Amino acid sequence: MNHIVPTAPQSGPTSPGRPSRRALLRTAVALAAVVPLAACGPAEDPLAQQAGSGSGKNFIAGDGSVQVYDPADRGEPVRVTGTFYDGSALDSSDWTGQVTILNFWYAACAPCRVEAPHLVELAHGYADQGVEFVGINVRDQEATAAAFERTFEIPYPSAPDPQGEILLSLSQYVNPQAVPTTLVLDKQGRVAARILGVAEKSTLEALIEDRLGETA
Repeated sequence: MNHIVPTAPQSGPTSPGRPSRRALLRTAVALAAVVPLAACGPAEDPLAQQAGSGSGKNFIAGDGSVQVYDPADRGEPVRVTGTFYDGSALDSSDWTGQVTILNFWYAACAPCRVEAPHLVELAHGYADQGVEFVGINVRDQEATAAAFERTFEIPYPSAPDPQGEILLSLSQYVNPQAVPTTLVLDKQGRVAARILGVAEKSTLEALIEDRLGETA
């Protein structure tokens, strides 16, 4: 069964006595209505209409909702290849055994700028816990992407996808008209959760913790 929950506002720094990851998700649900979030996409997106009509396809275009996939519903590992801006190879086969965060973004996207500090903080916080962050830039030339990365001090690499080849390979999960979108992959490389809209720190942290607690 798939579950859709809205995102929550950003939480404070993690402490030794923090609530459990399940409690974090419950808090996210309870507080979500306080901060409306949106992605860079049209309000009448057909996938948003599917969700509103109760079609059961569980797509909401960029409203900040979260979809969590039960292990039995995750299907096959994703297959993603490409080249990072620095020229190194992007290959999803390298992600086996780790939790991977795929963030789709571009520099002029206002929600992408809102979420960037959240992603930076989490990328640093989980760097030594088997969590890899990867950016997929859907629009920018290298200079534009590099300026964004310098501004926000992004510590992880991004790959350009101007022709939409990576988007196409993940079209079941990513609507090109709803950016930012963030996918959380489990240790087998399967999509375990998806955030449409701004990835709030507390919500993404809870999703990561859940994945780290799963067996490979």
